[in-house]
Amino acid sequence: MRILVILLLCLLQISCASQKFEKINGVSFVASREKVGQQQVKEILKIHANHAAVMPFGFIREINSPNIVFDTERQWFGETKSGAKQYIEMLHKNGVRVMLKPQIWIWRGVFTGTLEMQSEKDWKALEESYEKFLMAYARLAEETNTELLCIGTELERFVKNRPVFWKNLIQKIRSVYTGKLTYAANWDEYTKTTFWEDIDFIGIDAYFPLSEERTPSVEQLRAGWKKHKEKMSAFSLEKNRPVIFTEYGYRSMDYTAKKPWLVDRNDENVNLEGQVNAKKAIFEEFWGENWFAGGYVWKWFIHHDRAGGENDNRFTPQNKPAQLVISDFYKMY
Repeated sequence: MRILVILLLCLLQISCASQKFEKINGVSFVASREKVGQQQVKEILKIHANHAAVMPFGFIREINSPNIVFDTERQWFGETKSGAKQYIEMLHKNGVRVMLKPQIWIWRGVFTGTLEMQSEKDWKALEESYEKFLMAYARLAEETNTELLCIGTELERFVKNRPVFWKNLIQKIRSVYTGKLTYAANWDEYTKTTFWEDIDFIGIDAYFPLSEERTPSVEQLRAGWKKHKEKMSAFSLEKNRPVIFTEYGYRSMDYTAKKPWLVDRNDENVNLEGQVNAKKAIFEEFWGENWFAGGYVWKWFIHHDRAGGENDNRFTPQNKPAQLVISDFYKMY
């Protein structure tokens, strides 16, 4: 049995290698109030990024509300269809490929994985609203020759409760869009997602807990990755799909790898070394693997000159030592 598993792993590596896809060295390009200009795109070219996630938004008022509001005049430019189109066209002009990643924002930042309806009527209404939202951006993706479309982000209960809807939605998307598809599953959700065989990439938002140290070393972080990596590799083999990190990143603060998903405005000390080590560990562990297709660092603001900096404890690597780590590894791959 063990010999059979080893043979299957070898076959997967040969299969993945034969695809010869270029690693996705991506940034999550944060939507802004304004249009993106050539100078903003030049900054991501400087770090050797070849992909960018463009993220328009739809909004839900309450956790149990089925109505998604999107593409309105009240939204920031980059959150709308016209804004997403302008971003895509500017990125394509510079040879940067795009993942269009329409996302849901629930009022006050409630976690989207807990979105759940209380009645069949509301589930049907949510399905109708979400289909309208996704199909609008599927058509935009086709119109702009966008390379990759993400059909959802961290919607665990929605996916779990309505599997038939998602299967049908994927078929409808493929009827209007000819590019590749993924879904951004939360780090603890991906094994429960029901439709990987129907899309092209296993997408994971890779906020796995790795270490409880204040400033973990690269070696400690790589050791923390071991069990997660083995599980992902086996899952990729089982589903016969490459893995991409639809989001990956670490805050420049103490204990950055303890709960990497934290988005609160805590006052943990700025820790640039922790962010650097975490970036090095993820690149060293994954970017050389054939079953791994690459990922999009969270997150990159279009106004580079005002983003991040040595006193910032947030996710962005901009104007921090971690930016140089990303540039070096992206150049290598």
